[in-house]
Amino acid sequence: MTATLLTRLDRVLELLPRPLDPVRSIKLKLGVLLVASGAAGLAYFSYGIGWPPPVTSATAIAVALLTSQVLAHGMTSPLREMTAAAGAMARGDYTRRVRATSRDEVGELAQAFNKMAEDLHAADQRRRELIANVSHELRTPITALQGVLENMVDGVSAPEPAALRSALTQTERLGHLVADLLDLSRLDAGVVPLRRVRMDVGDFLDEAVEHATASATGAGLDVRFQLRELAVPLTVQADPWRLHQVFANLLDNAARHSPPGGTVRLSAEEHAGQLRFEVSDEGQGIPSAERSRVFERFTRGDRSAGGGTGLGLAIARWVVELHGGRIGVLDPAGPARGDRPGCRIQVTIPMDGSPREEAV
Repeated sequence: MTATLLTRLDRVLELLPRPLDPVRSIKLKLGVLLVASGAAGLAYFSYGIGWPPPVTSATAIAVALLTSQVLAHGMTSPLREMTAAAGAMARGDYTRRVRATSRDEVGELAQAFNKMAEDLHAADQRRRELIANVSHELRTPITALQGVLENMVDGVSAPEPAALRSALTQTERLGHLVADLLDLSRLDAGVVPLRRVRMDVGDFLDEAVEHATASATGAGLDVRFQLRELAVPLTVQADPWRLHQVFANLLDNAARHSPPGGTVRLSAEEHAGQLRFEVSDEGQGIPSAERSRVFERFTRGDRSAGGGTGLGLAIARWVVELHGGRIGVLDPAGPARGDRPGCRIQVTIPMDGSPREEAV
């Protein structure tokens, strides 16, 4: 009976202000609670001193308890809310939040709990999106490959070079997607080492352009690559394979989003001990509002017509940051060409391999 009354009282008190929220210490709150409750009971006892002693004492105790309930409900409510929210999170509901108006340690705990709940909700959302996106990306080449093979098995089409090339293209797409997912899993696990060597920048860029040209030709893209000659010979302390991943992705993206007959430009220069690379195309460009998102996983935005997996720029950012550098989208250089402002992406890494953990 008493527990039921207290529960109902708590529900009523939740509708009232929390008078002790401005107090910044729970110890001080407890002191205020005891003093206020005792003072209320003593005041009533003094008021009713002419009544029979048992009635006066019992009523004074009841007044003191009621006062303590009114003052303390804001102290314990966040704890009860956190208990209920934790139970909901265990069932997969990450939307519950705790009212955090108190300024003491319990209020700080409530704020930390809300932040944790937000992070868990975001992580759960990313997990769901990852599963959905991976399923979608795998389904497309698998369906195409299955169709080609079924036609061959059923005798609808002969194993001609064109059909075999189509099957090979879909197989290669699957291979690239699996390789990208493995790279991202290593990133999440934090076990990706860098094998830094002193490499010649000019030779590296020549090789990157050669590979990009071959890939664009194989994909039937009418685009040319223009490498600006270095003013002076440059070297950099970096991992050639990982850095090749960056420029393979950047040049492939630029080629796919360039108009027929367009030009993809690649340049490098030294600035204050940093090596700056720039890749630019003559495509539609990336709106300012989307520039911070294009480096997230499975984000392709309006430039998705090229058929990529949405992982390339995420891997590029990871590799650049692993080298102690940064990557970003710049404003278009010069006037727009018609309705195609172009896209400029800049990569900056330390030339001497700045002190940084070799595994992230």
